[in-house]
Amino acid sequence: MFTLPSIWNLLITTIVFIWIAKRARGFLDNQGLPKGTTRSLLVFTLASLLSWGSGEVVDWTEAKIQGKPQTTPQATGEDIAQLLEVLNQVRSATQTKPSTY
Repeated sequence: MFTLPSIWNLLITTIVFIWIAKRARGFLDNQGLPKGTTRSLLVFTLASLLSWGSGEVVDWTEAKIQGKPQTTPQATGEDIAQLLEVLNQVRSATQTKPSTY
């Protein structure tokens, strides 16, 4: 299940992304790799992966400091029943409306 990141996670990952992107561009300039889409995609991918990794480290560190185990919440039978009920209502509402085309 998706959980919102902490403020520290957002700050650290943003800083890491910007720093890695600048360093990677500088390194590729020194290597003589011409600017273009492939180079930009390489820099973006590298910066994104390292930024994501740093965010995972921040989350792991916060969990260790606060003593919270990182568990994924499990859906209960009641949650699934409510979801199915809503989906059936949406399906029946969309099937009964006439087309306005």
